[in-house]
Amino acid sequence: MELTDREQKMLEGEFGEAKQIAMEILVALGRIYNAEKMIPVSSAQVAGVSYKTIGDAGLEYLEHMALIGARVSIPTFLNPAGMDVKQWKEMKIPEDFAAKQLRILDAYHKMGIIASYTCTPYLVDIRPKKGEHVAWSESSAVAFANSVLGAYTNREGGPSALCAGICGVTPYYGLHLKKNRVANFKIKVEAKLKSYNDYGAMGYFIGEKIGNGRPAFSDIKPNEDQMKLLGAAMAAAGAVSIFYVKGVTPEYIVDENAKEIIFTDEDLKATKEKIDSKEKPDLVTLGCPHASIEEIKKVAELVKNKKPTCNFWICTARKTMEEAKKLGYEKIIKENCGMLVADTCMVVCPLEEMGFRVTGANSGKAAKYLPSMCKQKVAFGDIEDILYR
Repeated sequence: MELTDREQKMLEGEFGEAKQIAMEILVALGRIYNAEKMIPVSSAQVAGVSYKTIGDAGLEYLEHMALIGARVSIPTFLNPAGMDVKQWKEMKIPEDFAAKQLRILDAYHKMGIIASYTCTPYLVDIRPKKGEHVAWSESSAVAFANSVLGAYTNREGGPSALCAGICGVTPYYGLHLKKNRVANFKIKVEAKLKSYNDYGAMGYFIGEKIGNGRPAFSDIKPNEDQMKLLGAAMAAAGAVSIFYVKGVTPEYIVDENAKEIIFTDEDLKATKEKIDSKEKPDLVTLGCPHASIEEIKKVAELVKNKKPTCNFWICTARKTMEEAKKLGYEKIIKENCGMLVADTCMVVCPLEEMGFRVTGANSGKAAKYLPSMCKQKVAFGDIEDILYR
């Protein structure tokens, strides 16, 4: 790899042990993927925040990096933790889990990382521009950044995103190269998509079909929240990091030999039936990826007129929660069996340790991860269906 003088000095340890370790990891990654050089990035977004996902080994690594002086050099943000840092007792999070989770967050804070705790940084004013290079690791945020915003990022691992934050660069390969951002699947949508949940189900179906392919959709006009759910589900059920929607996304680049897939009403119905356990949920969890203020408003209006039959959480960013409080939505939700939960997501929360066995979700991403990561059966459906099942 061709390194700049500064990058070479970081690699040789002239800027300290922490930067040297970080650059060694980035160089190794670059060599694996045949990157010719590094490219500066304007921000990093780090996954691997919940104690549930990184465990004691991850905690030890982060505390060591903080101890030897690791500090980020560009704006760097955190993915959701395993609990709401202010309401973890109200959530009934086990105390031993909470103690280790707080140590993880403290280590990140010592490194200068912003305590965003969200999988939707683009909803809280962190929106890279078209063509801007970043190093993000949350799969749904990567899909949104590449697709909806037109930014350039690979699907970084948590450690590599942290290293990019420390060094300010990332290897120049993959989706940082325009030649690799060409769709190789054309998705013709014949199904009538009536709800946000339909976009999550379609994403689940397409993700399983194409793996890490690059799909281009026609015949749909989704809004940002619907694209958020679509991209998240494709990233979880497959490994999709970029997609296009004709007439909606800032780019629409399709290979002339792209394979066509038709998504029908029958596919939509079959996917929903496959995912849904048909059971009544112990807890309904909304906001995967984190809910926007518009989504919170819709739920508040719904439950205000009809009280749900079970308790529910809406997971969101702290900044969005504060806005929901000012607008009166939190009060309505709290009075009707609900709770606004910041900083965390049901997928990285220790649900199985908290006694839950069936979790309701309208998100294709949540539906994919809840069985394996949280040992949950999934009640999958539209918001109204799962709140009143």
